[in-house]
Amino acid sequence: MKFLKSLLLFLVAVSGNKDICKNSPINNCITFTVSQGTGCAWMCNYCSNQLGTNNYYFTDNVCSYQQGIGCIGNPLAGKSYTCCAN
Repeated sequence: MKFLKSLLLFLVAVSGNKDICKNSPINNCITFTVSQGTGCAWMCNYCSNQLGTNNYYFTDNVCSYQQGIGCIGNPLAGKSYTCCAN
């Protein structure tokens, strides 16, 4: 399993894709991995589109919405993030 995860991360780095998992929400949550340069604006948009709602949260609070500014935070490349619909 660790080998497959490493392989997937390598393929993402080589291909430049921003996410690994493009799957249907399970239990109203999705998990994905981001590459370098991916910010919270992209992550929030991705979660909103995949979950079909603007009412969601990140399980580790990596990104949050701030009135007048938008989606802010500091995601790390290669780390898995999960967002869930409320």
